[in-house]
Amino acid sequence: MKPNTDLQILGDCHREKLTLRERHVAVARMVSDYEFNNTYQYIIAREDMHVRWLADAVADLAGAPEEPVLGEMPSQGKGRDVQRSVIEVNSREMQEFMDKWRPRIDALPNARHRTMLNVILGETLEHKRFFDLALAGRDDLLGRRADGMGTGGGVLASRWVGDITK
Repeated sequence: MKPNTDLQILGDCHREKLTLRERHVAVARMVSDYEFNNTYQYIIAREDMHVRWLADAVADLAGAPEEPVLGEMPSQGKGRDVQRSVIEVNSREMQEFMDKWRPRIDALPNARHRTMLNVILGETLEHKRFFDLALAGRDDLLGRRADGMGTGGGVLASRWVGDITK
């Protein structure tokens, strides 16, 4: 594979991973369940790293990262129905990302790029697992709280959501 092909693959993966990250930021604003929202914050933080790694790899090959393509975020129903709907979409998108990129990554001759992308895919699989556990009703996605401790309800109306563009 020629370097410009590596650049094309890394650039495409960067754009798609950034698109997923931006969609997760939008969903985090819609998900009021404390545990699920915390999980989105964790996923967004990891995706910030993935996007940075990919942008650096693209720059190393003298390329320029492209902007994400966001599209519409589905929001069917209200309250928990919307929350479930967007988590289902996110789970499906993560699977589609892995299905698309696994064979392309395996074909990369550059071991450093291949390893980086395999780490990203491994963490994407972990994020999909979080979404699937949330859909199954699990609320201990990032760990369990001490007996008798609660969250006091949902998240605050205004909550930190990472933004790597500023």
